[in-house]
Formats: sequence, C-alpha cells, structure tokens
Amino acid sequence: MEQLHLAAKASANLGLTAHATFSGALAWPYLYPWPQRPPGLIETAFDELATRWRPILDAFDEAGCDLCYEIHPGEDLFDGTSFQMFLDRVGGHKRCNILFDPSHFVLQQLDYLGYIDVFRDRIRMFHVKDAEFNPTPWQGVYSGYAPWKDRAGRFRSLGDGQVDFRGIFSKLTQYGFDGWAVLEWECCIKHPEQGAAEGARFIQDHIIRVTDRAFDDFADAGTDEAANRRILGLAKGAS
Repeated sequence: MEQLHLAAKASANLGLTAHATFSGALAWPYLYPWPQRPPGLIETAFDELATRWRPILDAFDEAGCDLCYEIHPGEDLFDGTSFQMFLDRVGGHKRCNILFDPSHFVLQQLDYLGYIDVFRDRIRMFHVKDAEFNPTPWQGVYSGYAPWKDRAGRFRSLGDGQVDFRGIFSKLTQYGFDGWAVLEWECCIKHPEQGAAEGARFIQDHIIRVTDRAFDDFADAGTDEAANRRILGLAKGAS
C-alpha cells in the first residue's frame, strides 16, 4: 500500500494521467464454486479489497491520475462481474478504471467487444496482445496443467491469434479512447524480436484516423431551413 501511494506521487511528478495496476487476489483461490464456499466469503473478500483500495484511489485522485486495473485471471478483478462488484464497493470512484487486454478475455471465452460497449467510460489503458482458444476433447478453458505451447488457450504474437483487433480499434475510436495502444508481447512460439517488429507495424496499420465529417456529407452545404420546409410541404402557401 505504501508503494502504491508513492506511485501516485511519482505519476503526478511525471505528469501521467493513467497508471496500471492489479487488484490483488483474496477471493481468487475460491473461484470455482466447488467445494461449496461458505456463505458470504466472496462478499467479505470484496469488502476488504475495497477497504484497502479506497485510500489509494483517493491518493490517485489527488494526483490527478486514473488507476487502471488490468482485468486478469489470477486477480480478483478478472471479468465484468468482478469489476462491477468492486466498483460498487468503492462507490463508483472516478479513478477506478480499467486496463483493457483482450487476450485474457479470449482465454476466458468472454465477449471482449461487448465489454468495450459496457465499460467504455472506464477504459483508460489498452494492451494490444493476441491470444487463441482451440478447445479439444482433452482441454477447455482450464487447459489441464499443460505448458503454454500445449494449452487450448494460449497467448500469441500480435496478429497470429484470434483477437478481432479491427473491431477493437473501431470501437475504441468510436467511443473516443485517446490513450496509448501498448504492445504487450507474450508468445510461446515466436521470437520476441520478430514479435516486436511485426507488432509495431500491426498497431500502426490498425490506428484509425478519425474523420472530420460524416461520410455522406459530401456537399457540406449547411442547413437551409427554407428548403427543408419546402421539402416537407410546410412552406408558406403550400397545400
């Protein structure tokens, strides 16, 4: 907690507006509801999580910086439901925001495009990381205890996986996201130097230049109220 308070000060000193973090994991070991969890266990964990984070969120607010939780399996905030549980408990704190990384949603089989629609006002950071999910008779989401290269769900070098980045970049642009598109490379097959070179080009090719006018506003003639009234049969003397 002390280090996070120092991070808020460092962010302010550097003029940063967004800071990446993880939520920590009190409830994660009890993710699967078998054996049955004691009643109230998850609620108690999230209450405690909110109690610990609230003063840190306030410190980041004083620093003028958003705190962005990477929604990530292994942390208590790993999907939409868990993030909303936490957000409710910190009173919808304006500095409680999201680092969006679609690769973790592919491995969970979560609708990552719909996630942007729901949480667009909270997404302040973006990891451009690819992944794939190929279920077999042997493996599904949990992938047994297999090593990364043998898992049904695995991270891939950018452009080699299944993430719909055209859809993601389109939605983020549509909703006015103005942060960085950060290449995060993790792949059990490709060399990182090749992944970095290909990934930088991949991101550049996906960045969308926002249009300054509607696509069908080719004439840009402005509004002619008199003409509009004539078209509608509302002009003086029209029958």
